[in-house]
Amino acid sequence: MSKVKAVIFDAYGTLFDVNSAAEKCKNQIGDKWEGFANYWRITQLEYTWLRSLMKRHKDFWKVTEDSLDKSMKVFNISQNMKDELLLLYKKLSTFPEVNETLKQLKNKNLKLAILSNGSPDLLNELVNSNNLTEVFDDLFSIEEVKIYKPDNKVYQIPINKYKIKPEEIFFLSSNTWDVSGGGNYGYQSIWVNRNNNIFDNLDYKPKHEIKNLKQLLDII
Repeated sequence: MSKVKAVIFDAYGTLFDVNSAAEKCKNQIGDKWEGFANYWRITQLEYTWLRSLMKRHKDFWKVTEDSLDKSMKVFNISQNMKDELLLLYKKLSTFPEVNETLKQLKNKNLKLAILSNGSPDLLNELVNSNNLTEVFDDLFSIEEVKIYKPDNKVYQIPINKYKIKPEEIFFLSSNTWDVSGGGNYGYQSIWVNRNNNIFDNLDYKPKHEIKNLKQLLDII
């Protein structure tokens, strides 16, 4: 642990529950809310990867809107709900253990940061709405490099700021492709496997696998 100087978190799906926007509307959406939420998320990610490959960058909020528009059509959800869902997405809830764990980590002599596909405005609103403003030293956005994860340029952003080596960073994500992206770049990547998923075959095995952020306290 002596080598680790920074703990960096993915935002969406790791700290913040991406399904919480649709869940808050489940009475209007009905039983299909979870399938809809998962489809929205998958489409959103696919659009980030495709736009990176095509070199047709749009910021994450535009991608979120575009993917929601398609998802609502696929699940036959009234367009009247679009504004409400987008507003809720700006204020996603954290997972239950996140706030307390982050506050405990803050007491350790480590840099704490987010590294996310989200735009700076989105990240600031998420952090503010969950009362985490004082926890993080930095909110790093891919908008600095205008390409989405898992491009190496993204994982270089904290290195440029902190002037440390990649292996001096613990990087946590619930997304296996993000864990692999950070790990292949050189981070000590930790997989937050909340749902007992199977890790992808992408030339990297996580340094640690945890079920929630609280278990990180046993590692550090």
